[in-house]
Amino acid sequence: MIEVKQDKPAVRDADRIDISHDYAVCAWARQFNVSQQAVREAVAAVGDRAGRVRVHLQERVRSQGASERPRSD
Repeated sequence: MIEVKQDKPAVRDADRIDISHDYAVCAWARQFNVSQQAVREAVAAVGDRAGRVRVHLQERVRSQGASERPRSD
């Protein structure tokens, strides 16, 4: 009997963030230009898919960006 595969997009391991390994968290933190803690918090908030984490971190930067910049008076 031939097994029929469904047309679901495959999620590669490279597209997932494994926060159980410090070296992986460090690499993703460098990739996103954020702290390791920010990566862990983003994964907790939106899951381990790198694309979702990237969007979450970008939205976080946009919402906090203006308020965290020092004033140049």
